[in-house]
Amino acid sequence: MASIASSSSRLVRGVASSSSSSFSPSHLVASSSSTNSRKHDSASRTRHLSTRTAQHPTQDLQLTLALIKPSVCAYQPDVSAILKEIKQSGLNVARSRRVFWTSADAHAFYAEHRGRFYYDRLILGMISGPALALALYGPHAITHWRALLGPTKAYMGKYSHPHSLRARYGLGDTRNGFHGSDSPESAQRELALVFDGWDTQWWLQREQGRLPADQDGRLNPLGF
Repeated sequence: MASIASSSSRLVRGVASSSSSSFSPSHLVASSSSTNSRKHDSASRTRHLSTRTAQHPTQDLQLTLALIKPSVCAYQPDVSAILKEIKQSGLNVARSRRVFWTSADAHAFYAEHRGRFYYDRLILGMISGPALALALYGPHAITHWRALLGPTKAYMGKYSHPHSLRARYGLGDTRNGFHGSDSPESAQRELALVFDGWDTQWWLQREQGRLPADQDGRLNPLGF
């Protein structure tokens, strides 16, 4: 009996000690602190996403083609500086590729300019070396990029828009260093030509969240 009582006493003390250790106030404080920390992190992420959405409203999202022509691509430090400037302006790069156009490629791209007095010079300039093609996106990307470029005639831009890209890197009216789509329709056509039939409408719909999704939230363009 004494042995059982002694064992029972030790068991009670052990349970009491264990209970005290498991449910101490410090444990509750630590648990509460961890929960609050997780809530704070979640709230911070939510605020970050809300801020990012406000800065880049999807209803104004556009894609545009930016070409850095061979006359500028010939000097890599200039290309690096231009890419940095593009990023700092708020535009983003969706796709990029270095292109080596043949005469046929250039004729296909500039078909709407055929017959103009500058057409042959335009073609010769584009096949003189590698160019860099960028698919830029962002709110009002078409007008944004063209504003960075400045006037088509680089020598005029040196006076009217001296800080524009064409004013700083362009050599003349035809060799102005850059190209930018002038409308959503042109952007769609040009991006498809340069990026092998890329479906820009699908890409924009995906970014704007209008594509149908399956039950797990995965994109499902076919809608089933």
